[in-house]
Order: sequence, then C-alpha cells, then structure tokens
Amino acid sequence: MSCGEPHETDCSEVLDHLYEFLDHEMPDSDCTKFEVHFEECSPCLEKYGLEQAVKKLVKRCCGQDDVPTDLRSKVMGRIDLIRSGQAVPEQDVTTSETGRPAAATE
Repeated sequence: MSCGEPHETDCSEVLDHLYEFLDHEMPDSDCTKFEVHFEECSPCLEKYGLEQAVKKLVKRCCGQDDVPTDLRSKVMGRIDLIRSGQAVPEQDVTTSETGRPAAATE
C-alpha cells in the first residue's frame, strides 16, 4: 500500500513495523517518524486505525482469558529466537512434543 506520494519514511517501512508502533515497542524517535507519516499519508493512517480497532476488539473479547504457562513460555521463546535472528523450527507452538494440543497435556 502506498499513496504514491514521497515521504521521509516510506509507506512499506511504516506498514512493516505497524504493530511495533501500536504496541509501543519502538524508540520514541521512530514513533515520531511514524506519527509524521500518518499526518501526511491517509492510506497508512486508515490502516493504522483499522489495526488499532482490531487490537482493541481482541483485547476486549479475549483479554481476560488465562494463557497456559507452558504456551506463554513457548511463544516467548519463539519471539526471542526470531529477535536474535536464529532459525526458528516450524513446530506449532500450540502443540506439545506429543503432538497433542498444549492445554490437553496439563
């Protein structure tokens, strides 16, 4: 997606890192660049608004569910691997080593 106009921060960069922005997981300087981009680019602003609404809806509908501790550990471990640049195995994080759903192994 792009509005076709030149921007200091490219639309593809903004959209690639949109969830980092939404989750407040980026440096303030990058947040400022994104905010400026949203002021200039209505397609990206629209995408931001849509993703923000989805995030709020998911939080409202699913935010109170308890996540099994072992599932949380597996997901966080996978995130750490991805952030460190290591290869990530193609195993489904919602299943145990036995192949059964993680919740069924408790």
